[in-house]
Amino acid sequence: MEVQTCKREVVIVIPPEAVRRESDAITAQYQRVARIPGFRPGHAPSDLVRRRYREDIKGEVAQALVPKYFDDEIKKQGVTLAARPHFEEVNFGDSEELTCKATFEVLPEFEVKDFKGLEVEQSDPNASDAEVEEAIRKVQDGAATFEIVEDRGAKDGDTLTVHYTGRSGDATGEQPITARDAEIRLGEKGTIPEFSENLRSAKAGDVRSFDVTYPADHPRKAFAGKTFHYRVEVTAVRRKVVPELNDDLAKSASEYGTLDEFRKHLREQLADRKKRQVEAETRNKLVQKLVEAHSFPVPDVLVERQLDRKIERVLTQLVAQGIDPRNTEVDWRKYREDARLDAEHEVRAALILEKIADTEGIKVSEEELDDIIRRLAEGSSESTAALKTRLTRDGDLDRIKSSRRSEKALDLIYQNATIKGQQAEGKTAAPSEG
Repeated sequence: MEVQTCKREVVIVIPPEAVRRESDAITAQYQRVARIPGFRPGHAPSDLVRRRYREDIKGEVAQALVPKYFDDEIKKQGVTLAARPHFEEVNFGDSEELTCKATFEVLPEFEVKDFKGLEVEQSDPNASDAEVEEAIRKVQDGAATFEIVEDRGAKDGDTLTVHYTGRSGDATGEQPITARDAEIRLGEKGTIPEFSENLRSAKAGDVRSFDVTYPADHPRKAFAGKTFHYRVEVTAVRRKVVPELNDDLAKSASEYGTLDEFRKHLREQLADRKKRQVEAETRNKLVQKLVEAHSFPVPDVLVERQLDRKIERVLTQLVAQGIDPRNTEVDWRKYREDARLDAEHEVRAALILEKIADTEGIKVSEEELDDIIRRLAEGSSESTAALKTRLTRDGDLDRIKSSRRSEKALDLIYQNATIKGQQAEGKTAAPSEG
C-alpha cells in the first residue's frame, strides 16, 4: 500500500498447463452442444469447435481462472479488499500462460489507539427556565387566532392576504410570477423587506405597485441580480390575537388543568429531548477525537459510496417534500465535491469503530438483527419476513449488522469516557472504570 492511498495493482500470471486444462474442459462443453454444418450435435471435432468458438472459449477461461488466481494472490498478501477488483489487459493464447492486471483498493491497516478514558465536555441537558418559557410561548403563539382588521391600515405583525403579479424588467418574453390568496406577514424575518415597506398602512381593496431588486447571489437564478416590478392587490388584513397565558390555555393545549402542571410537563419533555440530543453530541465529539487520533488513508471507493448515500438521502428528502430534484438549481457536482471531506471523515470513523468492534469481540446476535428488521418493517408496508428476504437478497443485511456493531462499539467508548460537565441529575460525570 502506498503512503497516501489504498490503491494496489498486481499482475496475475496463470501457468500454461492450467490454461490448457480449463480450455479443454470448456471446449468439451461447447463440443457437446455445438451445431456445426455437416456434423451431428456433439460429434464435431474439438479442433473445429475450438476454432469456431475461439473468442467465446477464451472469455470463459478468463472468467473461470482469473478470479480464482486473484483470490489466491490476495490471501498470500493477507489484505482485505475494499471493493471488487477491476481486471484489464487480459492476454493469453490457447496454450500459453494467461496474464492479467488487477487494480483494486484494500482496507487500511492501522493500530487502534487507546479509546478508553477519552475526555470530552458535555453541555447541561437540563431545561433552563428560559427554554421552558420559550416552549410555552410557542404553544401560546400556536393557539393564536386571526381577526379581520377594518378600522385601520396594516402594520407589522399583521397577516395580509394578497393577489400579486411580478414582472422582470431585464428580459422580454418571460412569464410573469403570479400568485392568488398568498399570505404576507408584515415585518417578519422571512418577508422580503420591500413588501413590508410598501404594504404598511394598506387596507382591503388597496393596490400597491413597487420594485424589488434581488441580490446577485440570490439562490434562485431566475431572480439573481434582477429587478422585478410587483403589482399587489390586498384582499384582507388580519391581526393575530394571542390568548392569555393562564390555566385556560393549558386546558385547551394539553391534558393538564393548570398552567403550572403544563409548565412542569414541558420542562420534563424538554429535558428528555435535550438529554438525547446532548448524548448524541457527546458521542459525535468522541468519534471526532478518535478520528483526530488516527491518521491513515481511506479507500476512494468507500468515500464515493458514502457520497452516493449522502446525495441519495438529500434526493429522498426533496421527493418527500414534493420537490422534483430535476427542477432544483442545485449544482450536484459541486455539492458532491463540497461533501467529500465529510464523507472521508465518516468513512474513517466507520473503519475505526469496526476495528474496535473486532478488537473487543463485539457481535450482533440473530435476535438483535431480527429486532432491528422488525422495527424497520413497522415503518414500511412490508412484513418482517419479506423485508428480511429483500435485505438478504440485496446484500443490505451485512451492512445493517456492521452498522449495529459500530453502534455497540461507540456505546462501549461512551461508557468508558471521562465526561466533563453537567449530567441530567445536575452532577459532574466521573470516569468510568475499565
